[in-house]
Amino acid sequence: MTPGPYRLTLPQRRTTSVVFASPHSGSYYPGEFLARSVLGEKTIRSSEDAFVDVLLDRVPDLGAPLLAAVAPRAYVDLNRAADELDPALIDGFRAPAHNPRVASGLGVVPRVVSGGRAIYAGKLPLHEVKARIADWWHPYHDRLQILLDESRLRFGQAILIDMHSMPHEALDVATVPGRPRPDVVLGDRYGTSASAAIVEAVDAAFIRAGFRTVRNTPFAGAYIAQAYGRPTRAQHVVQVELDRALYMNEAEVRPNGNFAGFQRILAGVLADIAAIGRAEDRLAAE
Repeated sequence: MTPGPYRLTLPQRRTTSVVFASPHSGSYYPGEFLARSVLGEKTIRSSEDAFVDVLLDRVPDLGAPLLAAVAPRAYVDLNRAADELDPALIDGFRAPAHNPRVASGLGVVPRVVSGGRAIYAGKLPLHEVKARIADWWHPYHDRLQILLDESRLRFGQAILIDMHSMPHEALDVATVPGRPRPDVVLGDRYGTSASAAIVEAVDAAFIRAGFRTVRNTPFAGAYIAQAYGRPTRAQHVVQVELDRALYMNEAEVRPNGNFAGFQRILAGVLADIAAIGRAEDRLAAE
């Protein structure tokens, strides 16, 4: 039986303007997709934000909703625009690749997984690509906007915490020689997707828990931060990237021995972030 296009877990009572979402943790791989792919099981999961949804499973206890993807990023990427179509992948589609993400094979229906490894031996028909977008992309984004609209109506503003994970080696470019390696990258598209006060508060929550943070390098935020981050309309987005090595074995795509402890520490961070959404008047005034 095919599952629904997303998993939404609501609190018994919403007490914060914060919405948590995990657009890349989907792990439902349709059989026909796996049959068509030339990649092995572990390789095809290399782009997946594995277990991020599990790390967030206590969020509803904080009074905040949790929206999580079901389909994997390799099948349809919810952090891309619906029109980021790849002519190198789609049979009969002639439009030019209009941005670097699409040109590199990372459009809304990806051509490659991490490391540039091709998913398919050939091209996909346009109708299949459009079906994936209709069946998986649009329902997720429709629900996400509803959740943000509800927060703005109830609390005067909405704060989306867009949760992701990153390969350990991705932090090489963010590591300053002679300084400790960062654990978390916060992206606000260089100050355009969220107010400075909210980003500072999210940053402080991680730092209090002992995490080392950096901003916007190497991940400033992609489509979701760009499309939904509207601080002047009281709608803020902060993208959070967690170092996978802190809680999982990347090669085996399984939790490591630190998983439970990391989840406990992260739970405290998430509680502090949820509390930001109960202090929006103070933050808006700063």
